Amino acid sequence: MSRPILEVIALNPADAVAAQAGGADRLELVTDMAADGLTPSRETFAAVRSAVDLPVRVMLRAADGFAAGDPAAFDALCEAAAALHSEGADEFVLGFLTDDGGVDLAAVTALTEVVRAGGGVDESRWTFHRAIDRAGDRDGLRKRLADIPGLDTYLTAGCARGVDDGLPTLAEEAARTGTPGYEPRIMAGGGLRLDHLSALRAAGIDAFHIGGAARPAGWAGPVDAAAVGRWRTALDAPVPVA
Repeated sequence: MSRPILEVIALNPADAVAAQAGGADRLELVTDMAADGLTPSRETFAAVRSAVDLPVRVMLRAADGFAAGDPAAFDALCEAAAALHSEGADEFVLGFLTDDGGVDLAAVTALTEVVRAGGGVDESRWTFHRAIDRAGDRDGLRKRLADIPGLDTYLTAGCARGVDDGLPTLAEEAARTGTPGYEPRIMAGGGLRLDHLSALRAAGIDAFHIGGAARPAGWAGPVDAAAVGRWRTALDAPVPVA
């Protein structure tokens, strides 16, 4: 069985280097964490890709919140996505909801088509991020997205308040793995702590996402390789037996 995936949020090449040194398996590349993570520049992606050999998932999000925005803003996001794709980005993070909490299928489809342009239908892999935790119908959202190529991960805390309150939902969804709408991997993240790992791994979850937990000095400080290493050590420990 392969080891659990540890994904770390990076803002720049220095973060990426520290995350890799600590044992991260993948990066989520963003800018502006004051807005919970927006799309980075093409130049930042190129610098990070040159600095490390880890897979890099690039955030596609133009503003705080989970709406696709007005047509002009969404067109600009599509242009940014196309530029990142042409720079070599082939893994992404995205997700949009309508005002009533449903999945914005039109926006998701349009943006994923942009990053598949010029390649095979499954060229780009992507994560539907924590917008799922604000959805009115999580099961319905999963089933509506099931036929969009490239979706292989849901980043979720189980609820909007974070993993503390979302643990039962994460365990219930993990038990449905492989059923329609539940084929993508669950990546637990959102207030995730080391003491959550035992229950999550016992439930069968094997992917984990950290941001602030990798930065002892907070978001004003860099990713710390030793902090990432503590997560790597914890995840490499044997799965607890119920």
